[in-house]
Amino acid sequence: MTFQQFLLILRARYKIALLVLLVTVTTSLGVSLLLPKQFTTSAAVVIDVKAPDMVSGMILQGMMAPGYMATQVDIINSDRVAKTVVKMLKMDQSAIIQKQWKEATKGEGQLIDWLANLLQKDLDVKPARESTVININYTAADPDFATAVANAFAQAYINVNLDLQVAPARQYATFFDDQTKEARAKLEKAQQALSDYQQIYGITSADERMDFETAKLNETSSQLTGIQGQTTDSQSKRLNVKTDTVAEVMQSPLINGLKADIARLESRLKESNVNLGKNHPQTQRYEAELNSLKAQLEGETQKITSSIETSYQIGRAREKQLLDALEKQKKRVLKLNKQRDELNVLRRDIESAQRSFELVSQRASQTNIASQTNQTNIAVLNPATLPTTPSKPRVLLNTLISIFLGTLLGVGLALILELKERKVRSAHDLFDALDLPVLGIIGSATSLLPGKKALT
Repeated sequence: MTFQQFLLILRARYKIALLVLLVTVTTSLGVSLLLPKQFTTSAAVVIDVKAPDMVSGMILQGMMAPGYMATQVDIINSDRVAKTVVKMLKMDQSAIIQKQWKEATKGEGQLIDWLANLLQKDLDVKPARESTVININYTAADPDFATAVANAFAQAYINVNLDLQVAPARQYATFFDDQTKEARAKLEKAQQALSDYQQIYGITSADERMDFETAKLNETSSQLTGIQGQTTDSQSKRLNVKTDTVAEVMQSPLINGLKADIARLESRLKESNVNLGKNHPQTQRYEAELNSLKAQLEGETQKITSSIETSYQIGRAREKQLLDALEKQKKRVLKLNKQRDELNVLRRDIESAQRSFELVSQRASQTNIASQTNQTNIAVLNPATLPTTPSKPRVLLNTLISIFLGTLLGVGLALILELKERKVRSAHDLFDALDLPVLGIIGSATSLLPGKKALT
């Protein structure tokens, strides 16, 4: 079908197309005028996604997520917010609404659920582009009711959002309170264990006792070393005392004097033996004095030997005492080491319990504060105002749409009728019908084919 044929069909059936257009526009206009007027109002809320947490002071990364705004829109559209609006407006307490609910549902289900579904049908939530503002639109036949519901949805959203933040904090607060009590009990138990251990073993300061006992052990060890040296020296003198090479013997003035006197008497005795004879009284006197000096020398040497032996025995006894004392001191130090290790374990238990108690107590304090907060990062930017003009029906828009649709319907109907009853309206139609060449066009049809002349 050419455009010329299309125009010829419209010219031939324009009455039908105009009739369809008129009926469509009239019907649309009548319906628009008969429909009840609807009023739409909007409340805007703003979300501060960069607001720090009131307890921790940190910016929550979840608020920066791409789906955060979509989640907030879903919260506003949720049944929980709608039910909160019903309770705020006390709609479930109205006798008229209760009667309407019974008539509509025959008493089945819950009134608050029915009202929430009705409110959600006329609710339109739209987030603003590239911002954190959300527009809450509500449409109703009564402008006052629409305004009240829009503002109620904004406030209910804030309340529900706050409750969503506070409810987990309340659960955490209860949990951390129990954990704090348990941590305090563990700390007190650890402190009591340390106190009982100190009382049982009489320990006031393990470090001071340890220092004292260690110093005493070192001192005993030093004394033992000294005594062992003296005992070794006494033992060596004991073995060499008969050889007269012991220092005490060699350095004794009395023994040296006796030896000198013995040497002089021996010299005189020899002279007397030679000059006077062996039986001479002088010789015998010298011999008696010599024997007396030798006996005295033997006695003095024996005294020194006895003294060395006594020193050796005393040294051995002292060495044994110091060995026993050293062994006891070692056991005491080892016992103190064990007690100190046990004390350190008990102290570490206290420190661990203290850190755990402080950490849990801090968390309990934070969650307790968070559970009592009444602030949120959402605020009403623009409350809903009373609309002065209805938003529905849109008479002008509906009329324009009906003109467009009526025109399409009229043209479509004309084409359908033409296809059912095809007529020759131009040379092209005749050519299409007979499949014969057109030799000429006569009559008024020449005006429809520009560039061609009529045959005469």
